[in-house]
Amino acid sequence: MPRSKLTRTDWLLRGGAVLAAALAALAVLYLMGAAPLDAVSLIWSGAFGSWSRLAYVLTAWAPLLLCSAGLLLTFSAGLWNIGIEGQIVLGAVSATGVLRLAEGRVPPAVALAAAALAGLLGGALWALAAGALRLLGNINEIFSGLALNFIASSLTVYLVLGPWKRPGIGSTSGTKPFPPELWLPAPRGLPVSPIELAVALAAIIAVALALRGTFFGLRLKAIGKNLRAAYLRGVSTARHMLAAFALCGGLAGLAGWILVTGSSARHNLFPLISSGYGFLAILVVLLANFHAWLTVPISLFFAAISMGSLQLASQRQLDSSLGGVLQGLLVLAILLAHGLRGRMTERRE
Repeated sequence: MPRSKLTRTDWLLRGGAVLAAALAALAVLYLMGAAPLDAVSLIWSGAFGSWSRLAYVLTAWAPLLLCSAGLLLTFSAGLWNIGIEGQIVLGAVSATGVLRLAEGRVPPAVALAAAALAGLLGGALWALAAGALRLLGNINEIFSGLALNFIASSLTVYLVLGPWKRPGIGSTSGTKPFPPELWLPAPRGLPVSPIELAVALAAIIAVALALRGTFFGLRLKAIGKNLRAAYLRGVSTARHMLAAFALCGGLAGLAGWILVTGSSARHNLFPLISSGYGFLAILVVLLANFHAWLTVPISLFFAAISMGSLQLASQRQLDSSLGGVLQGLLVLAILLAHGLRGRMTERRE
């Protein structure tokens, strides 16, 4: 699972895969009754047509990049942290709980910082639950992660309809929105806060440096390549795997905090608040072949498609989920190229 060096052949295969995915995407758009070039133009203008639209892309990019950074750690250790969606939700739940307690009692900056810490801890603890089930209960993290995702979603619905419901209203539209002073500050006229961008970039830089030049990162890669060999070599495999889970969950929890407090967010807790960022981050990391620096442009590209495809619904009455279809086709094509590369290597050997 850990990354391997990309050769010239790899780049050629990936370039061909991208071209094939683009052609397949155009065919899908045509079959859906859309003029392919017109649809592509709408997606592009929806993402980059103005500074405000680009800012909206960045609001999707920040949580996506945070989740991608976290998944690089668990993937490096050979762990499929499918439960990252629940970790985002628990981060949002924890941040919301702290903000509800702090509103009007402490300065806004203190409340936001405390909510960030709560989101980080909430996501980390939820990820550690998956790690504990893997190490103590011998339950594969894929299955435990899916179960924990369901529990996190159910908990959110319970809170929104129960203890945290709006006064006099029991609705899945969410809790009562927080006042503007509890939003992350943003430049006038733009919907993105420099704070959320700084947090996301700091996270991916820290993860890239950790995986590239620290003993911790090298040990995670050793575990991912061969768990038994790493254990026999004296690596504390259980401790490092739990650390990978906790760090990934913490970054996902920070993404949940951004989804609650970000300048373009709804500023409340509501069901489906994770918006699929965790699953989308899995595609980003796979497409980047577990290279940390490549996740930066790839996650930006995915965020642009997600936000730009909204124009398909507003301008051409097409389902905006077509953006997800395009993203999936691209990932499948890259994975196919990776499989072909593996076959070519086997034949040479």
